[in-house]
Amino acid sequence: MKAMRHAGIVVSDLEKAVYFYGELLGLKIAKRSDESSGYIDKVCGLRDSRLTTVKMATDNGNLIELLYFHSHPNRGVEKKLHDIGLSHIAFTVDDIEKEYKRLLGEGVDFVSSPKLSPDGYAKIAFCMDPDGVFIELVEVTEGR
Repeated sequence: MKAMRHAGIVVSDLEKAVYFYGELLGLKIAKRSDESSGYIDKVCGLRDSRLTTVKMATDNGNLIELLYFHSHPNRGVEKKLHDIGLSHIAFTVDDIEKEYKRLLGEGVDFVSSPKLSPDGYAKIAFCMDPDGVFIELVEVTEGR
């Protein structure tokens, strides 16, 4: 493997997801496209698929791809942090206390308030996107 390209997240409401990752977390839209082709069906193992994808970028170019399937109804599943499979996506922040308060004020749900790691390296807090995907916010502290 040469590099990680992106993490894909299927969403139930594309505009809510774009608002969360864009306005609240500060990612920028890198590309938006509507897709419906035999190619998508072949690579995804679907039939008659229609979807909109939005690639969202961090300042350093890391990408998240939001996928909204118009043709295949979403089957939302409540996940826990300890469930098997992709657990969460982590973002580095400068001031976790400030971000925690700001996001709480926007109605974002958190698992807990920010906590200092036992080794003093980082403060972390987990929140959830509009579809319940866990997001880890990490502030690297001076206690390294």
